Order: sequence, then C-alpha cells, then structure tokens
Amino acid sequence: MTKLTTKLVYLAPAKLNLFLHVVGLRADGYHLLQTVFRFVDFSDRLHFAMREDGVVKLHAPTPGVPEDKDLCVRAAKLLQQESGISRGVEIFLEKRIPMGGGLGGGSSDAATTLLALNRLWGLGWKRNRLIKLGLRLGADVPVFIFGENAFAEGIGEQLSSIPLPPAWYLILTPPVHVPTAQVFASKELTRNTIPIKIPPFSVEHGHNDLEPVVCRTYPEVARHLEWLKRLDSTRMAAMTGSGACVFAEFATEPAAQVALTQIPVGMSGFVARGLDRHPMHDFAEE
Repeated sequence: MTKLTTKLVYLAPAKLNLFLHVVGLRADGYHLLQTVFRFVDFSDRLHFAMREDGVVKLHAPTPGVPEDKDLCVRAAKLLQQESGISRGVEIFLEKRIPMGGGLGGGSSDAATTLLALNRLWGLGWKRNRLIKLGLRLGADVPVFIFGENAFAEGIGEQLSSIPLPPAWYLILTPPVHVPTAQVFASKELTRNTIPIKIPPFSVEHGHNDLEPVVCRTYPEVARHLEWLKRLDSTRMAAMTGSGACVFAEFATEPAAQVALTQIPVGMSGFVARGLDRHPMHDFAEE
C-alpha cells in the first residue's frame, strides 16, 4: 500500500557541456576531463509516493531500460541501503530529455531522486554526502546535486561554481543514439589537450574533444552541427557531452526562437533558457 505524501513535481533539468577537454587518462582507464556544465530549463519531471514496506517501484519506465538498471531506481535503493531507512517509494517519471543525447537526463533523474528522497524520507544528509553517493551512480550525477553551473575536473566530480552570462540555446536532436563508452574508447580520440586554469578562461575558446570522433562516425551529428555553425546570430555552436545533441548559444530568446523557425525539414530541436542554479538546489544543506 502506498501513501501519496506529495503532489509536487520535482524537476530534473538537462545540462550542456559548453566545452569538454580530455586532458589525460587515469591508470584505471577513466579519462581526465575539464568541462563547464550549464543547466537549462528543459527537464524530466518526477513525482514520488511514499511506501512503508521498503519496496522501490518505478512507473512509466524508460523503454529499453530494465527497471533494476534505471538510474532512478538505483539511486533510491542506494540511498535506502546507505541510510538504513526502511521506507520505500513509488517513482513516477515523465521523460522528456532524449536518451543518448549528451544532455545528462539519466544522471539528472538520479540526482533529483536523491535530493527529493533525502527530504521526503527525512534524512537530512548534507550536500557533500549526497555528492559522494551520487558519484557511485555515474560521473555526471554529482554536478546535478552540486546544483550550480560548474567548472569540472577529474572525471567530472571536482566541481567549482562558475558564473555564466544569461543565454538561450537552440538544441538540435539528431536521430541517432551515441554510446558514450564507444566514443571514449576510440583510437582517434585526442587525450592530451593542455589543461586550462580557472580563472581566467573563455568558454567560447574551448572545444569538445569528442566532437570530431562523433561527427566522423555519425554523419547526422555532423550535418546538424554544420547547420548551427552557419548561423550568423549565434555566439557559439558545439556538441554537448558525447552527443548526439548539438547546440547554439544566443544572447536573447527572440534570436534563438528565430533560429528554431529556420531549421531545415528533417531536423528537430527546441529552445531552452540557461539557468543559474538547479531548481532543486535548496533541497540539500551545505
């Protein structure tokens, strides 16, 4: 039997990598990165209903993802295990962020699950404790718990808050699914970009080391990105993460909306505003 304790919607926003440099390789095979994460106001939505029997149940699971592999379920069970709490939860997931797009949807869902259940289960864990737990689920999970746009190093878990100017983004969604592991395993991937220091640096002068590898393997990604780069009004155009999504940055919403109306037949995308903070930033104390 479940008890619906809240009708609130909990948001799991997408992220963009404004640049992504691969600066080395660890002995354990993990790549050393430098990147800037930016949150945008395009989100998955989650609802939670409390259970008293310890069961974790996912409703509307993502097609093709077994329930026990879903990051929301894994996050809830990991928090349950590490906290020793006997309560359970039913998770209702409304998926909007495309899978395999480099927008961090699964990682964001996991982080929102941890943040929400930390409050709904009355655990009161501090942010750093949740970040360490989130890292066990994936390298991109910590930034969503960190809750601020960030310069990231290491495997993506060493985070420093970074102020970013207001911006709007046209994000295109090529009809391909790019496996992240395949991209990082490519022999063509450059792994020796010279590290930058913060501050100072210019986001616009960065690049995505994964972009050439993906564009050679997936011509649709290259075609979408080349179209964005031909736009006159954009401040930058790049691929996010390991793709497949690509984006262009604009100073104003009207400029981004005009570009959206111009996309060729056969391409699809959406406009999103750059955020300063994660919408659930205040769900964890420092």
